[in-house]
Amino acid sequence: MIPDDFSVEPAAWSVDQADLQSVRHAVFVIEQAVPEDEEWDVLDAQSLHVIARDGQRRPIGTGRLTPEGKIGRMAVLSEWRGRGVGEAVLRVLLEAAAQRHLKKVEIHAQSHALEFYEKAGFEAYGEEFDECGIAHRHMRIDIQAVDPRPPQRVTEHQAHALASQDRESLIAAMIEVASGARRELCIMVRELDNELFDRHELLDAIRQLAISGPHVQIRVLVREALRSQSDAIRLVDLGQRLSSVFAFRTPVEEIDRQYPGSFVVNDRGGWFERPLASRFEGEGSTYAPGRAAQLLASFSAIWERSETCAEMRRLDI
Repeated sequence: MIPDDFSVEPAAWSVDQADLQSVRHAVFVIEQAVPEDEEWDVLDAQSLHVIARDGQRRPIGTGRLTPEGKIGRMAVLSEWRGRGVGEAVLRVLLEAAAQRHLKKVEIHAQSHALEFYEKAGFEAYGEEFDECGIAHRHMRIDIQAVDPRPPQRVTEHQAHALASQDRESLIAAMIEVASGARRELCIMVRELDNELFDRHELLDAIRQLAISGPHVQIRVLVREALRSQSDAIRLVDLGQRLSSVFAFRTPVEEIDRQYPGSFVVNDRGGWFERPLASRFEGEGSTYAPGRAAQLLASFSAIWERSETCAEMRRLDI
């Protein structure tokens, strides 16, 4: 089970300045030798800030969105890198940009971090340039591509916990997460249980997402081979008919195949996880972007190491 040991929340410069500065000072001024008088500017007081905190509420990451629509000052303390903090901060900033009806967002990305931003949908353009002695590239993202449907932001106050003890409550929780997705839904399961994925209530929620608009992506990681072609046949059939939206893969590395749990996570901070895939018991939330980013990062890492599901190839998907 991936630890839920940090949170991400909006911050105000007038209130959280010390915490925001502590992260940026550690990363930019100390670690990257950026001159301190170049790190702080008048935009800090005008920008929307996001802060990540650990379980003891200590600041561990930050980023900002300026009034003209530029994301910047993205920083995560070294000991927290690779744990989904940066992804969570970036997702919250992009959601804020969508709520402001920005059509595009720009960023001056450090060249070594291009892949990080590309995974979020940013595209680099122009020549490499120097900023504070560090190589950078211009990058931008089309917000309409990130969020094709009208804004419908789930706030932390509207979020509610999800829990399951039996099949019916498990299906209900998964429907909540699938229904809350805008552009992406990721499903990690041991097997395609037809008593779960062939249930019309869950299938309808997944179908509604699949046909909701352009740029939707539904990725399914299945750790065990289908026992027969009857397994989750309606989900398989839906994936076959909407092959531009669905993708199925199977892990090939033993450490991934032995992953004990199962989870579903969307691109709006919703998630639901079962620590043991063989049991119905699980928990989640309709909006917990820190944990959701961790699960998405874990899913993406396994996805990159996986291959197209052989059973799906035999079914011509």
